[in-house]
Amino acid sequence: MGAQSSGEQAVHADLTLVMDSLRALVRALRISTRAVEKEIGISGAQLFVLQQLEASPARSVNELADRTSTHQSSVSTVVSRLVERGLVKREPSADDARRMEISITERGRQVVGSAPRTAQVRMLDVLNRMPPEQLHVLATGLEKLVRDAGFAGEPVPMFFED
Repeated sequence: MGAQSSGEQAVHADLTLVMDSLRALVRALRISTRAVEKEIGISGAQLFVLQQLEASPARSVNELADRTSTHQSSVSTVVSRLVERGLVKREPSADDARRMEISITERGRQVVGSAPRTAQVRMLDVLNRMPPEQLHVLATGLEKLVRDAGFAGEPVPMFFED
């Protein structure tokens, strides 16, 4: 067998870097989610939604879905669980009674106050600071990976939320 060319070595190095980076992200998200569940008794997805609502109430589930970069159906499920636990409340909008506004309760604020900073929040902070061109390359590359590997299709739930 002959030695790999420098081009083949570079491709192999990039493949290894991508796979190691994906493993590191999944591991960080899993560890972060377990820590949240153990420390405060809610899922990482529920904490993420609470953190978004602590920053400001949402005028609708669709707005909250936009803010969390998640499909509306996933956010709706998480919000329902938070409402059941008394951490979030839904109230008819003063402007449009057909629309339900979503806000954090005082009990929800206490939960957020005692929560660790999650991997998901750290990732979003970094993504928000990326130059737009770099973010676009990352977004299109990941989307192609997901689509071509056959993982696309149904709306995906929030991280580690069943």
